[in-house]
Parts: sequence; C-alpha cells; structure tokens
Amino acid sequence: MSSGKTAPGQLAGASAGADVRFDRRLIAPMVLGSILNPINSSMLAVALIPIGSAFGVGPADTAWLVTGLYLATAVGQPVMGRLVDRYGPRPLYLIGTALVGVAGLLGALAPTLGVLIASRVLLGFGTSAAYPASMSLIRSEADRTGMASPTGVLSALSIANQVIAVIGPTLGGLLIGVGGWHLIFTVNVPLSLACVVLGLVWLPRSTGRSGGGRLDLAGIVLFAAMLVSFMMFLMKPSWSSVFLIGVAVVLGAGFTWRELRAADPFIDLRVLGGNAPLLATYGRQVCTFVVSYSFLYGFTQWLEEGRSLSAPKAGLVLLPMSLAAVAITAITGRRSAVRGKLVAGSILLLVACGALQLAAGSSPLWLLVGLGVLAGFPQGLNGLANQNALYHQADPSRMGSSAGLLRTCTYLGALTAAAANASFFSDGATTSGLHELSWFLLGVGVLLLALTVLDRSLNRIK
Repeated sequence: MSSGKTAPGQLAGASAGADVRFDRRLIAPMVLGSILNPINSSMLAVALIPIGSAFGVGPADTAWLVTGLYLATAVGQPVMGRLVDRYGPRPLYLIGTALVGVAGLLGALAPTLGVLIASRVLLGFGTSAAYPASMSLIRSEADRTGMASPTGVLSALSIANQVIAVIGPTLGGLLIGVGGWHLIFTVNVPLSLACVVLGLVWLPRSTGRSGGGRLDLAGIVLFAAMLVSFMMFLMKPSWSSVFLIGVAVVLGAGFTWRELRAADPFIDLRVLGGNAPLLATYGRQVCTFVVSYSFLYGFTQWLEEGRSLSAPKAGLVLLPMSLAAVAITAITGRRSAVRGKLVAGSILLLVACGALQLAAGSSPLWLLVGLGVLAGFPQGLNGLANQNALYHQADPSRMGSSAGLLRTCTYLGALTAAAANASFFSDGATTSGLHELSWFLLGVGVLLLALTVLDRSLNRIK
C-alpha cells in the first residue's frame, strides 16, 4: 500500500533548488484526455434514433453502438493501464488519443452500421488510455514534489468528467441539429488533435515504472475473454445465456492459473489479493455505480412512462441531480480524507433509494426533483472518495492498471444496473416496478455501507 511519501533522495533533490511545485501544465492534457470517454458515451444517447433511421435498423441493432463502447472500455482501461505502467504515460496517452481521431473519422464516414460499430469499439480502446495515464502522472508528480495528497488535481478530474456527462447529451443534440449525427463522431478529430499537441508539448518523457520482461499477452487475452463473457450475460441476462457465466468462470480459472505463474503478470493477483483495502474500493465502486446508473436510466424511464413526462421534461427533472453531484465534489474535493465522504455518501444513498418508495404517478415535480438531488450528492461523494482511496491504496508501480480496473468496475456497475432495470421493468417502467427496484438498490446500499464501515484502513488516508 502506498504511503504517498517522498524518498529522502527526492527531498534532497528538492532542497537543491528543483521546482517542487505540481506541474500545472499537465492538468490541461490530463483533463481533456480523460473527458473523451464520457463525452462519447453521453453524446450518443440523443443520436441512436437518427442513426437507426439513417441505416434503416431498429433499437436492437443500434444498441450495439453503446454495447461496443462499453465492452471495449471495460477491457481497454486495465490493459492500457498496464501498458502505461510498463512504458510510461506519455506514449500511451499519445497513441490512445490519436486513435480517438482515427475512430472519429471512421465513424463520420461509415458506410454501414457495422463499420460504425467498429468505430465505437476503436473509440472505446482509444479513450481508455488517458485516465490511467493521468493517474500515473499524478502519482509521479506527487513523488517528485513530495505532495502526499494532490486532492485538487484529483477532484478536477472527477468534476470534469461529471460536467461532461451533464452537457454531453445537450452538445450531441446541438451537433446533430447543425450537421446531423455524423458530427458527434467528427468532433473527436479536433479533440484528438488538441490532446496530441498538448501531450507532445507538455507531457514528460519518462519511462515506465515496471518495465522489463515480456508483456503478459496470454493473461491479457484470458482476462479480456473472461470479462467479455460475463458482461455479455449482464447485457441480456436469461436462462438461455446463463452458459456465459460458466464460460467466464472457466476463463477466470485459466486466468488465475496463468497470472500466479507469470514472471511479470498482467494483474499481480498475489499483490492484489493481499491488498484488501483496494479490493474493498473496487467493490464500493461497483455498488456506487449500480445505484447511479439505476437512477440515471431506471428513474428516467419511469419519469417518462410511469409519470408521463416528455423526454425534455424528464431531462430537466434530472439535471439538478447532476448539478448536485458536481457541486458536492467541488465543495469537498480539497479534503483528502475519504472515510467521512464515504460514510456520508453511503447513508445519503440509502436515504435516496428508500425515498423512491414515495414516487407515484401523481407525485409533484418538486418531489421528483428532490429525489434527483438526493441521489446526486452520494454520486459525487462516493465517486470522488473511491478515486482518492485508490490513489493511496494502489501499488505506485501499477497505478495505471489499478486505475483502469476502477473504471472497469464502473462499467460493471452500469451493466448490473441495466440488467436490474430490465428485470424490474419487464412489463414497462411502472410505479410498482420502480418500488421493487428501490428495494434492490437498498440492498446494494447496505453492502456499500458495510464495505465502508468495516474498512478501517480508510482512517489512515488523511
């Protein structure tokens, strides 16, 4: 577990006159690179219908545009993170952000839906590099400067991603209104160029922390196949697809066998297995985003069907939820301690999940807005606290892959939420279905609170 302290040699170098301030020039490329994934995830929400019309296909086919990005990102984040650990953040950042531009062009010029889906997969892999690279850069700068808790920079990453998630659908709608759905892909080209230029100019030329030896390609392939099998089941859980869980278990056993014997494993299971605090953080991340995405999609569906609001009105009702998450992150982001954030976030999350029982077809709008705001506060608190906890708990030499796995847990939470919504809303987004979903989310919230209260290591993060 990282203590976040600087070695004596580093302090000696600092006292010799080196600039020991955090290099603020790094913030622009880190933030711009890290928002590429959420902006591409959120803009597509308003483009599925026009894309389906353009290619003459239905929702079942266009859903693969979402699924492709989710799968590629969930697999790509830890893979890119491991490459960051080996070769340093700069080359992977540049390669990943350049791929985003290529994927944007491919999507804008796509002649078929299949090519468009391929561009989304490429986008998923390309956008997977910047966040692990950013976390690795923050760790390196903390080591160089002796800054134990760069909370301001960590909160800036979190706020930027939340803000983009809020404005993404609006931006997507504007782009489609100006030049059609192609523009939500084309916009990646200037964003990619900006990232590459900023990366070339300001990112330091540094080597990876754990280079040497062969890259564990077998471990990467087994991990990817295991994760894809499990996620494919979560996307459409049914008895006919339950065999995918068996496939995932077999692949997981093979992955474990391989990693325990590899000289330089893709994921060091011995170290990870001995790092209970980090495993708890991953568990909290999954729980946090099961609830967050259930509110984002499930509550939204109910607003439109159960409460009979139009899509624009439902969006306006949910806007304060996102603003509340951004606000609480900005207010608490300067404090490095995470236990208080997680305890408060877990309790507020339980209150929000329980409060869904109050929702009814005749509920006044002020009550529905209040439910959204109540759900926004724990989203901001828990997301920021989990990121900060990982920064302190992960092995510094594997910061990239550890950060990538945190993002993978986010998508596992999202897919679990999608499966829950599909199950409880099997007959439509009814009020009774929303209340049943509420009970499920309360169970998830109890687990989140337990993972927080029982984790005494959080007391050491100051």
